[in-house]
Order: sequence, then C-alpha cells, then structure tokens
Amino acid sequence: MTRLFARKNRGFTLIELMIVVAIIGILAAIAIPNFIKFQARSKQGEAKANLKAWFTTERAFLQEKDRYEEDIKIIGYAPERGNRYAYYFGTNITTCEKRDVAGIDGTQTSAFCIEVDTAKFGTGAQKLPTPAKATTLTFAGGGADPKGPGISGVCPGCNIDAYAAGNIDNETTGFDSWYISTKDATAAAKCGNADEKVAVAGTPWLSYNDVDCDS
Repeated sequence: MTRLFARKNRGFTLIELMIVVAIIGILAAIAIPNFIKFQARSKQGEAKANLKAWFTTERAFLQEKDRYEEDIKIIGYAPERGNRYAYYFGTNITTCEKRDVAGIDGTQTSAFCIEVDTAKFGTGAQKLPTPAKATTLTFAGGGADPKGPGISGVCPGCNIDAYAAGNIDNETTGFDSWYISTKDATAAAKCGNADEKVAVAGTPWLSYNDVDCDS
C-alpha cells in the first residue's frame, strides 16, 4: 500500500518536462509570427479608410467646383488623430499638417500632406516616411495620367492621386505604402501584392506590403 501511494504522488520526470517545454516552444514559434502579421495587417485598415475618405471628399469637391484640389484645408479633409501613416496629396511636402503636440494648429490655412502623429507614437517615429511606389503604373481611361501625388492635367480633364506610408512592423527596411487615384491603372507592385494587378480608381491599392516584404 505504501509503495502504491508513493508512486501515485511522484512528480514529472526531467524528460517529460523537456518534452512539454519543446512542444510549447514549437507552438510559440508558429503562433507568434502569425500574430505579429495579423496585428500589422489590422493597422493597414487606417490607410485604407483615410485614403478612401480623401477620395470621397475630392469627388464631392469636384461636383461643386469642377476641379480637384491638393490643399486639404480647402476641401475640408481632416482625418482623426493617432495616425501611423503619413499622407501625401501634392508635390509640396514642406507644408504639412503637423501632429507632434496635443491638438491641431487651427491657424494653419494650407496643408498638402499630413505627418505621422508623433505625439502618440513618440518622437522616434519618422514623421514623413517615403512611400515605396509601384514599379509601373499604366493608366487607362480619360483625362491626364497622374504623376503622383497631386493633380495632373487641366481640369475638367484632370486627375488626382495620393499616397500613404507608415512603419507598421517596427522595422526600418521598408514602409507600408498605399496608393489611390481618380483614374484606373494596371500596376506592378514592388512587393507583397502580386495577386492584385489593377489599381481601380477610388480603391486604395497596396504598392509595398510592409507585413510581408521585409519581415
């Protein structure tokens, strides 16, 4: 009876513990990278939503004024704070909406780009990361071909496009880059988007996928 009682209360052997630890290690090696990628992909929703909202605002402005406008202060475009991405709407990248302190400067009358919100993500975040543009963009349809970002041609036969770029995986090898235009284009992405070859007008298009390209 004493022997049986002693055997029932013995602990795990070292080999059993090593097997459990090895299994946990294997599961972690599989799960953690997938979780990081899933987390990064969820952050991409910001760029898609903000670029789509900008496109809608530009279309409304076109209906009213018969032209597009690069200056977001004129069209009344103001995305929410806390943005991980920088946004480019024209060739002027010296006149940007700064987001490095609490509140937005209400006296600023012009802005052609929006900086990353370093007030939230810290001064170490790059304010204006350079977007990785598509290797080729072959446009189809009427009006001038966008040269990006900004207005191309003379309205009403003009078009306008914009870019977004942000660091969403904490690496500095490349920046997650998005493109949107008022004109359709067939495109060749630099990385991570080989299955989506058409940048449809009004639809945000991923030209460099920071989740897959340099992770």
